Amino acid sequence: MNLNHLLSVADFERSAQALLPRSVFGYVNGGTEDGLTLAANREAFRHVQFRPKGLAGVAQRSQSVTLWGQTWRQPFGIAPMGVTAMCRHRCEQHLAQAAAEAGIPFVLSGFSTLPMEQLRDAGLPFWYQGYIPGDQAVLAPLMQRLRTSGVEVLVVTIDTPIGANRENNQRNGFTIPFQFSNGLFWDGVRHPRWSANVFARTLLTDRAIPRFCNAVADTHGWRITEEPQGGLRQGRDKLDWRHMAWMREQWPGRIVLKGVAHPADAERAHRLGLDGVIVSNHGGRQLDGAQASLDALPSVVAAVPRDFPVMIDGGFRRGSDILKAMALGARLVFLGRPMLYGAAVAGQAGVARVIDILGAEIDRNLGLLGCRDVNALDGEFIVRSGPAPR
Repeated sequence: MNLNHLLSVADFERSAQALLPRSVFGYVNGGTEDGLTLAANREAFRHVQFRPKGLAGVAQRSQSVTLWGQTWRQPFGIAPMGVTAMCRHRCEQHLAQAAAEAGIPFVLSGFSTLPMEQLRDAGLPFWYQGYIPGDQAVLAPLMQRLRTSGVEVLVVTIDTPIGANRENNQRNGFTIPFQFSNGLFWDGVRHPRWSANVFARTLLTDRAIPRFCNAVADTHGWRITEEPQGGLRQGRDKLDWRHMAWMREQWPGRIVLKGVAHPADAERAHRLGLDGVIVSNHGGRQLDGAQASLDALPSVVAAVPRDFPVMIDGGFRRGSDILKAMALGARLVFLGRPMLYGAAVAGQAGVARVIDILGAEIDRNLGLLGCRDVNALDGEFIVRSGPAPR
């Protein structure tokens, strides 16, 4: 496939939809219940409009950002995504390799199926995102494994205390734990490229059913087809601020909260000595009817000091979307689905092409905005076309 014919994230989305079985694409692309939050994430960008400045001398432009003393080439990274092996064999490695070559951060999901030690041994850096239970006996050995693997940034997801109502997955016959069915079999038959590149390669190369091998300290984890002892969510509903205070005492690296929507949570994270937050509604995959991430961003930014990093994910599809978030105070933007579309279509090369497209859009729009440096973006470059979010 000539990837140069794919000119936008939307092009990759359409290509991924044609390639993936309906049930798998529905899992990747869908939200919960009526899809209100999913739609709100995209709609929010329409209400933030650019206000360009002229005669700014934009021959030299920069989109690099610095976070905790480390400089990234572009103001975005790859968000954590679980079960990506359903889209590409050893998908996490494709994502990590593309991120490393592009000089952007990659966040490995705790619900990934490639052992983190393989990424470490390949010299591929990553942050780790965990679905953390409220149980110190489980947390302590997991954090030791993370330290041994050289993880410096621990991302704790706080918006999944219980499972969401993902009706679209049930209608498509897609469940976690994964269950085989006649419908899924014929879905795979109708998508031979996926069957060959994902299903067959997994069984023939790995000779085993993929496992959730990064969720706990035990490197074997459990098969994606089985329910672990204690349940899939393993006491996440017990997690509270006391556990975060304990983790702050135990963890020597950075701790970031992901799934922050309320400014009070960001303020408390700062007081507790955590290192940053990611404004997120889980890509519209948890609480339906929640505020769009972009709409939640300004109040979160206002609640914490300027040197406390506020990052964001949710609904980003264009470089212009990223610039709007930066102008509203985000330090870094994370994208999930667009990167997974790239991986599904063409592995590492597909992810790299998505990164290049976004980078080119950012560079072009910086010039059109009259802004030489992405770090100089602020409220002077945008206006709202609708009522300001509360």
